Order: sequence, then structure tokens, then C-alpha cells
Amino acid sequence: MATMESLIGLVNRIQRACTALGDYGGDEQAFSSLWDALPSVAVVGGQSSGKSSVLESIVGRDFLPRGSGIVTRRPLVLQLQQTEEGEQEYAEFGHLPQRRLTDFSLVRKEIQDETDRVTGRTKQISPVPIHLSIYSPNVVNLTLIDLPGLTKVAVEGQPESIVQDIENMVRSYVEKPNCIILAISPANQDIATSDAIKLAREVDPSGERTFGVLTKLDLMDKGTNALDVLEGRSYRLQRPWVGIVNRSQADINKNVDMIAARQKEREYFATSPDYSHLASKMGSEYLAKLLSRHLESVIRARIPSITSLINKSIDELESELDHLGRPVAVDAGAQLYTILELCRAFDRIFKEHLDGGRVFDNQLPAALRKLPFDRHLSLQNVRKIVSEADGYQPHLIAPEQGYRRLIEGSLSYFRGPAEASVDAVHFVLKELVRKSIAECQELKRFPTLQSAIAGAANEALEKFREESKKTALRLVDMEAAYLTVEFFRRLPQEVEKAGNLGVTLGKTQQQETQGGKQLADLLDEDPALMETRQQYAKRLELYKKARDEIDSVSWAR
Repeated sequence: MATMESLIGLVNRIQRACTALGDYGGDEQAFSSLWDALPSVAVVGGQSSGKSSVLESIVGRDFLPRGSGIVTRRPLVLQLQQTEEGEQEYAEFGHLPQRRLTDFSLVRKEIQDETDRVTGRTKQISPVPIHLSIYSPNVVNLTLIDLPGLTKVAVEGQPESIVQDIENMVRSYVEKPNCIILAISPANQDIATSDAIKLAREVDPSGERTFGVLTKLDLMDKGTNALDVLEGRSYRLQRPWVGIVNRSQADINKNVDMIAARQKEREYFATSPDYSHLASKMGSEYLAKLLSRHLESVIRARIPSITSLINKSIDELESELDHLGRPVAVDAGAQLYTILELCRAFDRIFKEHLDGGRVFDNQLPAALRKLPFDRHLSLQNVRKIVSEADGYQPHLIAPEQGYRRLIEGSLSYFRGPAEASVDAVHFVLKELVRKSIAECQELKRFPTLQSAIAGAANEALEKFREESKKTALRLVDMEAAYLTVEFFRRLPQEVEKAGNLGVTLGKTQQQETQGGKQLADLLDEDPALMETRQQYAKRLELYKKARDEIDSVSWAR
């Protein structure tokens, strides 16, 4: 059977890990927030409602900052863990692991310093929580989240929006269905004007998640009492109201021990003519036990949904990590293999795009149809060329020299479209290189390698363009010429030159490779992507560890 300690302790560990990863709830998370799924007890109250005194009374220690105005400017996740009788009390902060504080005045100072570290010495607020664990034999296993006190007016040094900012922060906690609301109201004020009750009613109209706490019962006017509220007649909740008697300001100034204050509280309810019949269900000790039992039951009920969320998040994270790619190995051989695989991925996409190329099918015929053949082969131009070639001597058949000049002149028109077609193909191929690199998901991780592939491809295309132009013009010239003995004499020499050029290019490429960037430089990932993958990997580790811990606990059925 799962113990209360194992259930609440499990949630405490997951909450601390969530905060370390930057997951403290909200709608701006890339994945479902595990923090939002965890049951918690949020302490809500207006300024001067006695909220800090209630928390200190539950803990049995004076450890919270005090002062006028807004003292709590960051959520304080207070995790109480009961230890064996006689063991020394100590506190640990989530941001100071392995450092145990036994002097609780240092705890108060560290809360102030850690708050200032994020918000500065201004009176701004921050949603980033502070984690504080207190180990003591005088506490029950319980987790409370102390939120900034609700206020109606901004004081000097605060922006006008501070009132709404605080309400929005508090609302972001208490509107979650997994949140238990501890609404604290002073008994010496009309319950109808309570900021905490007003907000609790908005987010929990049925009162199913709200526990009401009345403070300052001993400060009510003589002849009055709060029985109508405590017994649920003034404002009914599904959960019980609990009355609290905190230390007075005089007791605080005299540093009255919290354990003595608890005893004084018990005596007040036991001897009060108004509340003695409720004494067993009043006081900070009863409130702590009540909240601990209820939190444990809520956690137990929520375990299936938490497990489902964790499994879903693990699948999403593993899928996203596969999409982002795993970390690059440091071994040179593995790095070379990775580069080759990335080049193959680019080559595959590039070839797919090549299948759709229709430059010669469309552009070249259109360019040829625009050539001025009608003018070149007009009767006047034919007569002129024939006359210039053979003179005015009579012929029995058409003059051969004139025919040759007409054909050669016509074929010369093909040189322009041929060169233009090569340029068009070159432009299309460069665009395909750019498009293929952009579409290659594997390459997105490596901007340096992207640039290297683009540079190498464009350099090769530039060389191919010049060679292709020569080849295209040579084809046109071949149609306009005929083979002679001299052509066959020059042919072996040109073949030999082409072979030497290939050898030279091969040597040049080899030298460039040897003197180029190192493999690790080519696989230099985008820093933002590396940070994202690292965060995802840490979150995945957290979720898997949380799932294992949940599985290790034997739940009561």
C-alpha cells in the first residue's frame, strides 16, 4: 500500500525536477506541462490576511520574510517532510542542493536574496517559483504553494498593472483542476469582501476544491464570533472551514516560540465559549493534517491521468528528438559517415526535383521558333547570297556554294538560343540546389555543412556551365561543317588534353579536401537547435524517471 510519504514525496521530487527544466506551468510550453498535471495546494489571501502566519504555524518555524506591501513576489513551493522524532530540523533550497540550513533566519534571508536575484530590488513579481524543503519531526507530509498576496492598490515603486499581474498569477494556479485552494480570510473583516473567497468562487463555483481558513479570530470585536462562517451558514463550501489563531505582533516582536504558540492556540479553542465545541477541528495542526490527507487522496486519484500524460509526453519527445537528430559522434570515422549520409539525403532530394525539369522541351523550341528564318530565306536574300557565292554565271543545277552559305547562315542563328538554354539550365539547377538544401530536414542541423554543400554544388555548376556552352556551340558548329583530314589529326591531341584536365581537377579537389575544413567544423550544429535538443533530452529523462518512480510505488486499490 502506498504511504502518504511516498505519494507526496514523489510529487515533490517531480515538481523540483520540473522547475529545474523551466516547466512551472503556463500555456507557453512546447509540450504538455507536467507541473500543471501535479496536484498541489495553493495558499491564497489578501495582504495582511495572516497568510504568512498560517504557513509558519503549520511549519512550526519563523522563516518567512515580513514587511509592508508585497513581500511574497515569487511563488514559494514549500515541501514539508516529516522526520523521526528527535532528529534535527533543517531546510534545503532547490537552487542550493546539498546545503542544509538549520538557522531559519538564514532561510528567510535566502528567500529574500533569491527573490531579488530574479526580480531585482524592485517590487516586481515573477512566476518562477522558489523551492524550499523543510525536514522536521514537527510537520506533516505536505506541499504548499505560497502565492503573492492579492492587493487592490499599487504602492510607490510598483507599476499600475501590479494589481492585475498578481491576480493573473494567482489565477493561473488556482484555475487548474488539480489545484487545492487554501483561501485565507481574516475573521475581523466581512467574508463578503474577502479577496481570496471572491477569486475561489470564480474558479471553483461548487467549492469542491476550496478549503476556507479564518484567521485573527481572537481580534474580533467583543460579543461577536465567526460561527456562521465556520459552520458553513454564511458561505458554504464542500470542504470544512478551519479557524486559526496566529501569534500577535507583540508575540512576533518577542520571538515567541512557534511550538509555544501552537499550545496557546489549542488552549484558546479549548477554553473559548464560542468555539470550544469545535476545538478538535480548529487550529493550524488540524489544518495541516486535514490538507495532508486530502492532498494524498487527490494524488492517488490523479495517478492514472498523470501516468497517461507522462507516456504521451515521452512519445512526443522521442519523436521530436528523432526529427531533430541525435547528437553527432566525436569519432572522425563516424563524423565522415554522417557527412556522407547527409550528402546522400541531399542527393536523393535533388534527383527527385530533376525529374520535373523541362527546359529543353519548352524554352528551346520556343526560342527557335522566334528565329528570323523567314527573312534569311526570303527570295531577295537567297538571290543575294547565291549571287555573292557564284556570280552571274549560268547553271544547269542549283549552285552548291550558295546552298552551303544559306545553310551555314541559318545554323549560325542557333548559337544564341543554344547558349541561352545552357544559362537557363544553369539557373534552374542552382535553384534546385537551394531548394533541395532547404527541404533536406537532416541538413537543417548543420548550417556550416549546408553552406559547404551549396558552395561546392554552385562551383561545380559554374564549371559545368562553361563546358556545356562549349559543347552546345560545338554541336551547332558540327552541323555547319563537315569532317576533314585535319579534324581527325587534331582529335587525339584534344582527347589527351581533356584527360590531363581531369587529372588536374582530381588533384586540385584532393588538395582542397586535405586543406579544407575539419569534419567537426562541417558538423557544427546550430546552437539554438543544440540547446533545444538538450532541453528535450533532459525533459525526456525526467519523464522516464518519473514514470519509473510511479511504477515502483504500490498503489492502494
